[in-house]
Amino acid sequence: MMKVAWNSIYAHPLPDNHRFPMEKYKLLPQQLIHEGTLQKDDFFSPRKLTEQEVLSIHSKSYWVRLAALDLTRQEERRSGFPLSEELVRRELTINGGTVQAAHYALDHGIAMNIAGGTHHAYAGHAEGFCLLNDIAVAAKYLIDKGLSNQILVIDLDVHQGNGTANIFQSESAVFTFSMHGEKNYPMHKEKSNLDIPLKDGTKDREYINLVKNEIPKIINMVKPDFIFFQSGVDVLESDRLGRLSLTIEGCRWRDEIVFENCSKFEIPIVAVMGGGYSEDINTIIEAHANTFRIASQILT
Repeated sequence: MMKVAWNSIYAHPLPDNHRFPMEKYKLLPQQLIHEGTLQKDDFFSPRKLTEQEVLSIHSKSYWVRLAALDLTRQEERRSGFPLSEELVRRELTINGGTVQAAHYALDHGIAMNIAGGTHHAYAGHAEGFCLLNDIAVAAKYLIDKGLSNQILVIDLDVHQGNGTANIFQSESAVFTFSMHGEKNYPMHKEKSNLDIPLKDGTKDREYINLVKNEIPKIINMVKPDFIFFQSGVDVLESDRLGRLSLTIEGCRWRDEIVFENCSKFEIPIVAVMGGGYSEDINTIIEAHANTFRIASQILT
């Protein structure tokens, strides 16, 4: 059984959506249901994050200003989105979805969020299309509730999970691993527990060999009892913002390695979707759909 967070607000159009393909949040669940990978009953509509949950990670001063739509113009530009009540509500719902998915994963081994992966959000500011850090909030939730003692964040989006790395830099109960484009955004990289920077144009073979070697090694070293997987598909050669050269098949192999290791070591996992900015929306949907297909085959 696999439960998946999705809400129609995920796909709400934004004025500045020419670089951020919001339609994927509507098309992906339709595709997964059409092909039979998921059924309608597999989806749940997430609740919004509570203020207490927001403040477990984010500073009160930032949250108060964000909720009041009172960010400076510079802060708004840094977020990548025009600020609105609907945008804040969307972010709270996405974050709530990842928290609820964590509960489902504890019960069933796997849960996913059609959105999420807002790994650029810091405790005190928004950045890179990310206002609130859903992985960080959900990880802290599990720790505070006594539901996890050691969490591993596997971030394979093409961009470093800088916000997540910064938030957990002094938290021994969360190990952050990011494999990302060396010269890609963000220009200033934070220090994860383990970073693997990749050269522009990295192809399937080199990338997959690294994932295949590193994931079991990290799991054996960290011994996590829970994993969050940031499964961005902006590693594709076709991606406008990616600068790597993976094929759709290579991206699928990547996901297969992650889920096979979760199965082998019997570790519950929440996968969140992260980035994907190929020109052809069909490429984005196919790559994201593969993550769900592989998870369904291996872990349900």
